[in-house]
Amino acid sequence: MTGADAGETGGAGGSGPIRVLIVEDDPVAADAHVMYVGRVPGFTAVGKAHSGAEARRALDRMPVDLLLLDLHLPDVHGLQLARSLRAAGHHADVIAVTSARDLAVVREGVSLGVVQYVLKPFTFATLRDRLVRYAEFHASVGEASGQDEVDRALAALRAPGPAALPKGLSGPTLERVTRALRDTAPEGLTATGLAEAVGISRITARRYLEHLVTGGRATRSPLYGQVGRPELIYRWTS
Repeated sequence: MTGADAGETGGAGGSGPIRVLIVEDDPVAADAHVMYVGRVPGFTAVGKAHSGAEARRALDRMPVDLLLLDLHLPDVHGLQLARSLRAAGHHADVIAVTSARDLAVVREGVSLGVVQYVLKPFTFATLRDRLVRYAEFHASVGEASGQDEVDRALAALRAPGPAALPKGLSGPTLERVTRALRDTAPEGLTATGLAEAVGISRITARRYLEHLVTGGRATRSPLYGQVGRPELIYRWTS
C-alpha cells in the first residue's frame, strides 16, 4: 500500500482537496484509478490498497474523505469492508466500483455510505462526472435552511442517467473489448485481431478501440514491417 503525507489538509470543512483512497486488487486498474483521480481538480489520491486489510491499515494511519472501492477484493467483499469500517468509527464516503449489476447490492450499499456506483469498465469521463457530483455534495456542510436545500444537496449525487457511450457502442461489448485488450498486454491488438477475438466487425472493433484511446485507457501506434500502409496496434495502458 502506498500513500501520500497523512498531514495533508482537506476533508469535511477543510479547504484542501478531497482525499481519496483507491481500494482495488488489480494493480493496473489501481494505477489507472490513481491517475484518473489526480486529473480531477479538487481531488487527490492519498494512497492505494489491494485488499481489505490494507485499506483498514491505511484508514487507521491517515485521514481519508472518500473510498473508491472495488467490491470484489481477494479477502473480503467491499460491502462487508464498508460495514466493518463503519463499526470501527471510520466515516469516509464510498464510491463503489463493480462489474455486478445486482440492484440488491446497490440497495444494501446505501446504508453503508455508498454515495455512488461506477460500473466496470468505465472511462475517465464517467469517473470525473461522479467525482464532480460528489464534490458538490461534499461541499454542502452545515445546517440546511429547508427542504429545498436538502433536496439540492442530495440531487448533486444523482446523475441524470448512465454516462452515455458514443452512439452505436454498448456497455457489454465494451466490457468484452476491454477484457480482450487488457489480457493481451503488452503485445497489444490490431482492430483486425480484436474483431476476431471478440466476434465483431473490424470497423466496429476500431470504434471501440478509439473510444478507449480517447478515454486514456489505451494507446495506439503504427505497426510497421508489413507491405502497404502500416496498421495501428492498440495496447492497454494504466
